[in-house]
Amino acid sequence: MATESAAPRGRSRRLTKHALLIGFGLVMLYPLLWMVSSSVKPDATIFRDPSIWPSELDLGNYVDGWTALEHPFHFYLLNSAVIAILAVAGNLISCSLAAYAFARLEFRGRKIFFALMLATLMLPIHVLIVPQYVLFSQLDWINTNLPLVVPKFLAHDAFFIFLMVQFIRGLPRELDEAARIDGCGHIRIYWRIIMPLSVPALATSALFTFIWTWNDFFSQLIFLTDPELWTMPVALRSFMDGQGETAWGQLFAMSIVGLAPIFGFFLAGQRYLTQGISTTGFR
Repeated sequence: MATESAAPRGRSRRLTKHALLIGFGLVMLYPLLWMVSSSVKPDATIFRDPSIWPSELDLGNYVDGWTALEHPFHFYLLNSAVIAILAVAGNLISCSLAAYAFARLEFRGRKIFFALMLATLMLPIHVLIVPQYVLFSQLDWINTNLPLVVPKFLAHDAFFIFLMVQFIRGLPRELDEAARIDGCGHIRIYWRIIMPLSVPALATSALFTFIWTWNDFFSQLIFLTDPELWTMPVALRSFMDGQGETAWGQLFAMSIVGLAPIFGFFLAGQRYLTQGISTTGFR
């Protein structure tokens, strides 16, 4: 009898939990759903009608928004893709090398350097942007993609180094010792042993790097002033006019277009993202 009465209570508990999760999920999704709805509304009804069910569809926002700026919108999407792909490649190469050094090599001051590296996580970008701008200006890199790409190849992002260090530390050292007996040095151990086993951590780093770089507005606004180099976030700003009327419908429509690659990248790497986070100490 106790077992029979416990089963309905367990089911009701699960139903309540799922109902609460669905409710919170809908609350979090409402801004996105409202933006999707607003992208197919005429500008005059976007803020007058707050519902997510448009009374009339205006797909012209997508057509007009695509060609509203100096270049077609795919031009800015391509600029963003180039920077994001190079940033992903740079982070995977440099951060994995730095992580291998911290996790596997014994050298003087390793703990101090690792602590200093972690301390940089507490520095906001608004503090770093001024000395970075001065340095890149002296190098004559302003108004090029170099300030957004080159630091990625220099192990610039401490978060990904830490993530990979945690993952590599979880790999048995016996693998390194066996490879060393077979005559492998650190480079071959890194490339042949550590990297193939670190795919979840690498995929997690690639996913976060792509999303953060694709959505980055502040750094790209500071370093890219030539419209020929504008990325998708900077181009979206052009739909907002502080002196006149803002093309809200076109802005929301192109924002939805800009979100599509992020959703695709996330869905493609979701399995690796979950596995990578669960095995790097973030439990």
